[in-house]
Amino acid sequence: MKKIVIVLAGLTSILAISSAVICGDSSQSVPSSSYIKPTDTELKQRLTALQYSVTQHEDTEHPFDNEYWDEKREGIYVDVVSGEPLFSSTHKYKSGTGWPSFYQPLEAVNVTEKTDYILIYPRTEVRSKNADSHLGHLFKDGPEPTGLRYCINSASLRFIPKDELAKEGYEKYSALFEEK
Repeated sequence: MKKIVIVLAGLTSILAISSAVICGDSSQSVPSSSYIKPTDTELKQRLTALQYSVTQHEDTEHPFDNEYWDEKREGIYVDVVSGEPLFSSTHKYKSGTGWPSFYQPLEAVNVTEKTDYILIYPRTEVRSKNADSHLGHLFKDGPEPTGLRYCINSASLRFIPKDELAKEGYEKYSALFEEK
């Protein structure tokens, strides 16, 4: 009887593992990116105090007193830590909140969402995928076509103007800004 129980337990384990593989459950797999996040010491040296505080400790910069809230140039916004492409000026709009706001990400795969309860009620926090930088929050009061507002801290972003995309290694996004 003990042998049957052991065999059944073994088969159950094999089935569980194989179903996770078949169903694509990657919760325990290695990330697909080769990006290695800098150490905390390196981040403190590389980032400004505000950038570090926002990206690593979920702080929020002051509205209407940040670098990109009123940025009107064409270009893309990348994670200040990793350089992951996150947002485009083509999806930016004036929300009146004092922070850069976008109705959709440039590369949805580079943006993750999680629920936070920092203000007691649940909010959707937005983070970068590879660097896990805190970017801001997502609200459902944005314009069409999505109805979303990605309210993002300038301190978590680096802006790359359209004329510098190729020089910075983001030439694939140049087509977004070509005249039609």
